[in-house]
Amino acid sequence: MNGADTAWIIVATALVLFMTLPGLALFYGGLVRARNVLSVFMHCYAIACLMSILWFAFGYSIAFGSGTSGYWGGLDKMFLSGITADTLSGTLPEVLFFAFQMTFAIITPALIVGAYVERIGFGFVLLFSALWMLLCYAPVVHWIWGGGMLADGGIFGDVGVRDFAGGIVVHETAGLAALILAVFLGARRDPSKPPHNPGMVMIGAAMLWVGWFGFNGGSQLAADGGAAMALTVTHISAAAASLTWALWERIKFGKASLVGMVTGTIAGLASITPASGFVGPVEALIIGGVAGILCQEAVNMIRNKVKIDDTLDVFAVHGVGGIFGTIMIAVFGAGAWAAQLGGLVIVGGYTAVVTIALIYICKAITPLRVDHETEVNGLDLSVHGERAYEFNS
Repeated sequence: MNGADTAWIIVATALVLFMTLPGLALFYGGLVRARNVLSVFMHCYAIACLMSILWFAFGYSIAFGSGTSGYWGGLDKMFLSGITADTLSGTLPEVLFFAFQMTFAIITPALIVGAYVERIGFGFVLLFSALWMLLCYAPVVHWIWGGGMLADGGIFGDVGVRDFAGGIVVHETAGLAALILAVFLGARRDPSKPPHNPGMVMIGAAMLWVGWFGFNGGSQLAADGGAAMALTVTHISAAAASLTWALWERIKFGKASLVGMVTGTIAGLASITPASGFVGPVEALIIGGVAGILCQEAVNMIRNKVKIDDTLDVFAVHGVGGIFGTIMIAVFGAGAWAAQLGGLVIVGGYTAVVTIALIYICKAITPLRVDHETEVNGLDLSVHGERAYEFNS
């Protein structure tokens, strides 16, 4: 065991949990109407709790068990069987590696929340998120990070898919699932009202930015120069994307908005995530600079041209950003084109099939969408019996 590595990953684990609670919850909560803000908080919090238990029970074993099929890790490590405080994973206590990866298993289904807020049934959220994490997310983790079929020595030969911190594993899977769920749900009955609290959005985005240092820097799994470089390029990409998003808004609409700028931050962070262990500061500047414009145009296309009500633009920001960053690894020569593109296609196809199947299964058990009256009155009071504000907007 290396004490410095262990100390850093303990901090990184806390930072990644901080991304969901409270970062993502505040970011998403500020973007919805006041009568639905508590439902967003509830979704994020409940998912964090449920994924933690499921990752402990089965998810970690599926992702990082000792299975040799290449498809899944098996169940030999379920409920952390055989793992003690002295068991090592590289230079880290394995229980710490488990906890670090658990925070990724929390935030990935939590990202999907942004696509379905203001109109989805709470029971469906819990059932779908549970099954999706175990049947979609955990196997994909094994394929790429757990030594499975897309890793080095897998179906793409010696040079497997390069995904340092989750461009495919986290952002592509969550983004595609979000888009598919939005299609099945249909549009909100009144999608025109603006975010109720842009200040809350900024605070949540700032927390995500800070937490992302643990997300990307921690993925080095060591306290060394690689972690420091991952952290640095993460920051540069986020700053560049924030500025280009705001500039592009100014050029197109005559004004740069706070919500737009901080959404650009998330686009830059998502885009650098897969490449953060493979590129330097100049490449990060390019990735972030392009992401701020690319993801903004993706938002416009999905909202106004394709007319899918992905409420908080999960696919346009996370999905497109993660896919773009994954491709840029090959552009900058840090990965093989066949592996990068093949990995995107294989994981994308698998995610789509599993997500669609789970939607049909889950909605046969519990309603997918709330009724008209519940949606009009707001999910806070109708579903959870609480409300954040005396006067809803």
